[in-house]
Amino acid sequence: MKFRPCIDLHSGEVKQIVGSTLVDDKDGVNQAGETNFQTKEPASTFAKMYSSDNLTGGHVIMLGAGNESSAQSALSSYPNGLQIGGGINEDNAMGWIENGASHVIVTSWIFSGGRVDYGRLGRLVEKVGRERVVIDLSCRKKGGVGDYYVVTDRWQTFTDCKVNGDTLRELSSYCSEFLVHGVENEGKRCGILSDLVSLLGEHSPIPVTYAGGVKEFEDLERVKR
Repeated sequence: MKFRPCIDLHSGEVKQIVGSTLVDDKDGVNQAGETNFQTKEPASTFAKMYSSDNLTGGHVIMLGAGNESSAQSALSSYPNGLQIGGGINEDNAMGWIENGASHVIVTSWIFSGGRVDYGRLGRLVEKVGRERVVIDLSCRKKGGVGDYYVVTDRWQTFTDCKVNGDTLRELSSYCSEFLVHGVENEGKRCGILSDLVSLLGEHSPIPVTYAGGVKEFEDLERVKR
């Protein structure tokens, strides 16, 4: 197990947002919702710190429009040390790789009508290579019970895609890693979703980064176990 840092960007600034509170207003403008942390320090400051601490595989996540220049500053400060996510598709993915991202993280774009669009996914892999793709399977339970389902569009829209062994095995042929946020706990510092962590640990054939709810070092030990 290893620790991976994250730089979340909203309106060009570094913020840590309670994920399930991020929504669009009536005009389609992205609203931050509940914010745990916000700073005027540029994204590059954090990227340089992660580089000096030799923390690899961190994520730069663009939450809505207006974050491209901040994201680029982070990648330029730590070339090939950070992954990039948020609005990634087959048209812009290679550009981010060429500008310093080690991997591209894809989420909503690979879903169409609530289902995985394997045509899109295949074209992305053809362009950048499976080894450069991370699939985001951030998920929540419908009504808080039953199976975990992948959610898209700032985690507000349920797909038909269950997070289970079959899904993990099938999608692993299109990526080198998974990123999974436990949406209900993300940003709340209320403890990890142990059942989700156990599911991922038992069934994923490739590395998985879990995020969501960590509040104490004991949570890290639970993930490790």
